[in-house]
Amino acid sequence: MALIEAFASVQLHVWFAALCLVAVVYKVAMLLEKRRVSLRNMDAFPGPPPHWLAGNVLEFKQDGKDSDRIVELGKQYPYAFPIWFGPFVCFLQIHHPDYVKTLLSSTEPKDEYAYKFIESWIGEGLLVSKGQKWYRHRRLLTPAFHYDILKPYVKLMSDSTKTMLDKWEHFAKTGESFELFQQVSLMTLDSIMKCAFSYDSNCQTDNGTNTYIKAVYELSDLINLRFRTFPYHNDLIFALSPHGFKHRKVCRVAHSHTAEVIRKRKETLKTVKQMEQIKDKRNLDFLDILLFAKDENEQGLSDEDLRAEVDTFMFEGHDTTASGMSFILYSLACHPEHQRICRNEIMEVLDGKDTMDWEDLNKIPYTTMCIKESLRLYPPVPVISRTITKPMTFFDGRSVPEGSHIGVSVYGIHRNATVWENPNVFDPLRFLPENVSKRCPHAFVPFAAGPRNCIGQNFAMNEMKIATALTLKKYELIEDPTRKPKIIPKLVLRSINGIHIKIKPIEPIEP
Repeated sequence: MALIEAFASVQLHVWFAALCLVAVVYKVAMLLEKRRVSLRNMDAFPGPPPHWLAGNVLEFKQDGKDSDRIVELGKQYPYAFPIWFGPFVCFLQIHHPDYVKTLLSSTEPKDEYAYKFIESWIGEGLLVSKGQKWYRHRRLLTPAFHYDILKPYVKLMSDSTKTMLDKWEHFAKTGESFELFQQVSLMTLDSIMKCAFSYDSNCQTDNGTNTYIKAVYELSDLINLRFRTFPYHNDLIFALSPHGFKHRKVCRVAHSHTAEVIRKRKETLKTVKQMEQIKDKRNLDFLDILLFAKDENEQGLSDEDLRAEVDTFMFEGHDTTASGMSFILYSLACHPEHQRICRNEIMEVLDGKDTMDWEDLNKIPYTTMCIKESLRLYPPVPVISRTITKPMTFFDGRSVPEGSHIGVSVYGIHRNATVWENPNVFDPLRFLPENVSKRCPHAFVPFAAGPRNCIGQNFAMNEMKIATALTLKKYELIEDPTRKPKIIPKLVLRSINGIHIKIKPIEPIEP
């Protein structure tokens, strides 16, 4: 009897092993077929030859030169070229406005590979959702960015900026070089908490490192690592890895931060039934709009959707703006002649005031051109991507089939020498109206374009104008030639070695 049971047990194990083997063979066959189809789909687009296992990943060394490598490849392969991430995932990398126009004018969804890795953090919010869910959420959130909502934010942004500038007085006195990104990240987080959530976090003045900022940095690094590491594309392998464990840990930190913001607001709104009751006490903010938003069927956002949108705006509203703002200040430090013109313009508009008003935002055209030129050279989101749901034909007749992954190199477009004369030169006059009118609108896409453009771009531009103006009013920015930033494209554009400048105080003008 025992012998029979042992034999049956062995048979069971053999059958299980055979099933596992069949499953593995089937999976490998599917992946090989996927590779064959991808190779066929990219026939019309020559590109750098991929390694059979690593693809083109090994060519990008995370050494501060990867973005420039994309630009150089763009010179070799005009309009577009394929890049392989491992043996099975291929993206058509486009870097010309005529190609970008075709893609971004459509409503094609965000790419399932590039964006699915961020979904465990920010949920299925406006950044990654698609189809009817995206349409519904876009409609519900649009009122949160009306100028009536944005107008009161100007004072709050000014207050957050002044807190940051007051902290810089030590650097102004000593003349020592300091790192911008961390400082500006705290300022933009402080600003987003005040503006969007009416919450005073004191994150700029509390002691120690802000846990949310630290979590955002770590999540950005982990998501970038996962995208570049082919085995980590598998959810199970990533979940069981040390990096997967760390990812879950820092996700909990980010989510607890968001949950606390939502909890406190719901607590204060327990007795409030309509938005008009809030207006009697304070200005409406982003979270108010979310909580009271209703579609045509009088249905609001679920708790899960609410958290996803708050997580999305918390990340997008502070990290991307921090990247843009840091490089703007760095650019002006490197170009004192343009900094001087901006400062003169700002001093004239402020006329002795220590803060910006809503009406002032459109009175600083030269400063705005400098901001745009910095966003051209250092786009906060260096790459965006889509998965197309139907065949797409570009202006030169080349096509890609349904299911193709397309990456838009915003950095590559903004430095494309066939579009921009002397593309690496800082020249704000490119954004004079008469020069803008001569260019394709899709040559400058720091906030993407088309129906899926950045819903918060006016919020971001306002904050960058305010922070730039108040900084230049108080300090002269000076380049530190010994510490040039080494640019690295992650979820947002960063520098491996930080972004360093020096400052000195502006002497007050005698009356």
